[in-house]
Amino acid sequence: MSQQTEHVLQQFKDCIPLLEVLTDVNRQAIIILLAQNKSGLNVNTIAGHMNLSRPAVSHHLKVLKQSGYIKAEKKGVENYYVLTIRKPLDQLKSLIASVEDACKGSHDLP
Repeated sequence: MSQQTEHVLQQFKDCIPLLEVLTDVNRQAIIILLAQNKSGLNVNTIAGHMNLSRPAVSHHLKVLKQSGYIKAEKKGVENYYVLTIRKPLDQLKSLIASVEDACKGSHDLP
């Protein structure tokens, strides 16, 4: 196996958790909701926009936070959640670029 192939496979492995987070429709909805509210939203507001309990929303927020998609900012006694999606997106873009480079010469890519 070439060093390039090993590198691409490692990038795939590193991106699996980032991709798995995005497979859940509720987490997708939270990301879109936060994208529309740049100043951030608290758990109650997010739960009010979704057909989920507050504990379920808190769980999804925790998963998104652990993956680097969002962060919590303390405002008074409440946490407000905002998108911090740059790092995971950069990691996914890097994977795509590596796969494209590895596949150059293939009949499917220009």
